Amino acid sequence: MSEVVITVRGEHETRIAPEEGVVRLSVRTEGPDRGEVVERMSSLAAPLRDDLETRKDSGVVTEWSSQHVSVWANRPWNSEGKQLALVQYASVEITATFADFASLSWWVSDVAERDGIQVDGVEWRLTPATAKRIEAEVASQAVKVAVERATAYAGAVGLASISPLEIADVGLLDHRDSAGGPPEMMRMAKASFAMDAGGAAPSVQLEPEDIVVTAGVEARFVAR
Repeated sequence: MSEVVITVRGEHETRIAPEEGVVRLSVRTEGPDRGEVVERMSSLAAPLRDDLETRKDSGVVTEWSSQHVSVWANRPWNSEGKQLALVQYASVEITATFADFASLSWWVSDVAERDGIQVDGVEWRLTPATAKRIEAEVASQAVKVAVERATAYAGAVGLASISPLEIADVGLLDHRDSAGGPPEMMRMAKASFAMDAGGAAPSVQLEPEDIVVTAGVEARFVAR
């Protein structure tokens, strides 16, 4: 046996605590008069913007944005199937990234109690620099796994050395014309909400899960 081509897959996974919490909320108002509805939505959103700008100056919030303003109208139906008077709606979405999770929990607890404000969710993530570093480390480990697996295969058939021919993300080695790209390496951690029933006002305790970073490669070696 002079040489054998070996094709293997290597995977690696790591877990890391999130560094940022991204909260998404929306300010929504409704009523019979469009002008009044839009004005009320703006008045409810203004204190949020001012508060977030102050927190950004102090470093608690790394960035925030206010976007996706929507104004629309609809005629609702009652339980008897009768169409009611026209109702005007207005909403604006606000996103804020917190570096301090304790401040994020307190802030969410506060704004969730305000009129017209709905907390849509929290995502936990790494900073771009950390994400780039961790993804590179995980990908490197996945390649090492592939090399170790190919070396074991070669040894099992009595061959002493391997040389790489091709290395690619999973699904690309034999499907170069495929429209699909490699799978995402990082999964955003979900937020766990715990409501504290004690006291006069409920508080939201946010419990971030670890972020799971995974990588998979396919590799082809020649063993001699």
